[in-house]
Amino acid sequence: MIPEEVENRIATYFFHRYLPEEVMEKVVEGLLHRCLETEDEHLDMDEIVLWAIHVIDQELDHSSF
Repeated sequence: MIPEEVENRIATYFFHRYLPEEVMEKVVEGLLHRCLETEDEHLDMDEIVLWAIHVIDQELDHSSF
């Protein structure tokens, strides 16, 4: 089994290296908005991740990425 920390570091690398700048900005802006308006103990991490994946998929759907 791959340790979660290793998976997270690899995902972070690909997020910053290969995601088009405009998509990354849209995701980061949405994540900041969602995280700042909600207290930490009320954050639904699964919902936030699913939202980000949806945005990335939608934005990259018309891309040759």
